[in-house]
Amino acid sequence: MTEPDFHQLYALAGSTFTPGTPVNDRDLFAGRLDQLSKVSDAVMQLGYHAVLFGDRGVGKTSLSNVISAMKMGGRDLATCKVTCDASDTFSSLWKKAFQDLSVITVQPAFGFGQKDSVGTISLESNISENASPNDVRVVLKSISEVTDVLIIFDEFDRITAKAVTGLMADTIKALSDSAIRSTILIVGVAESVDSLIENHASVERALVQVALPRMSKGEIGQIIDKGLDRLGMKVGKKPREELVTLSQGLPYITHLLGLHVARAALLDARLEIAENDLGDGIKTALDQWQQSIKSAHYKAVLSSQPGNIFQQVLLACAMAETDDFGYFTATSVKAPLRSITGKDYDIPSFSNHLKEFSEVKRGKIIERVGQTRRFRYRFVSPLMKPYVVMKGFSDGLLNRESLTAS
Repeated sequence: MTEPDFHQLYALAGSTFTPGTPVNDRDLFAGRLDQLSKVSDAVMQLGYHAVLFGDRGVGKTSLSNVISAMKMGGRDLATCKVTCDASDTFSSLWKKAFQDLSVITVQPAFGFGQKDSVGTISLESNISENASPNDVRVVLKSISEVTDVLIIFDEFDRITAKAVTGLMADTIKALSDSAIRSTILIVGVAESVDSLIENHASVERALVQVALPRMSKGEIGQIIDKGLDRLGMKVGKKPREELVTLSQGLPYITHLLGLHVARAALLDARLEIAENDLGDGIKTALDQWQQSIKSAHYKAVLSSQPGNIFQQVLLACAMAETDDFGYFTATSVKAPLRSITGKDYDIPSFSNHLKEFSEVKRGKIIERVGQTRRFRYRFVSPLMKPYVVMKGFSDGLLNRESLTAS
């Protein structure tokens, strides 16, 4: 039996678990079958377009990468993907799109033995600096006579010019009304949906709205299993459960932890992940976390008062049960706080902590909505919550039993 090349596997782990880049490999992509089906249906049905929305870190770009590579119902489909940025205008978006789309022309040859002349027509030149939705409709109509088209606008929420969303909504409506075989897929956060249909209610019936929630534990487990299988590695039931829980439903975190936990085992010349690898992987992951998150956490829990419980309360917030929109209540913080501290705090004992977490002096890392005695809370950044949990685990505030019980 050939001995494994641990140096090669260490390098391969970096292209298997990829926290720094979205997933492009369909074989490594996990779950999201419902969302893939809904987007596919929108592409297949004439007159429909789609918007894919969800929190940062849930894998929207990875899903859009997989969608762009899919063959919808076996049909020929010209696909292009545009990554939006803050400086984009309506015209610049479509110039980007048409840079990647071209029409192939065939000029019949005259004379025996002569070959047809094949060429391409650039479409970018058809879009002026002040392009209108109708200009886009005309160009897409010409392409759709040759092939069906899917155009993906990723990170749509980065666009700052409000006029762009209105013009894009008008474009979607124009394409839908004209029954042109071209589909627009908008990818962004939930506000992307609101901005598209704001003052454009008529576009809503042509827009399939596909929510991308946090992944289920089963889907997170698939990411771990597929990645380790590619590396020829195994993981025990308990450390696998801990990896799933620490991921908090965010595939980005799964890739981050998967990379460093796998490498911890490989550095020890092992193909099976042990429980101590998890601790080593977490420490490395915490070191490499975004500095903005690390700084915000430090500011939130900083206190010169001995025996303060700011870190414990924040950890309890991260472990609290939430509703479908990610909000938790002060009541839901009680049980995890008791598990973390071993003390039964009543709500008035930590309500001021919750209030301060939503104020500037502690970085406003938690959003507070509602009225007195009916406040609800939610982490502003989706990436803060898993950082808080991992930091608590690394600092010994959270044991393995409490982690897997959550």
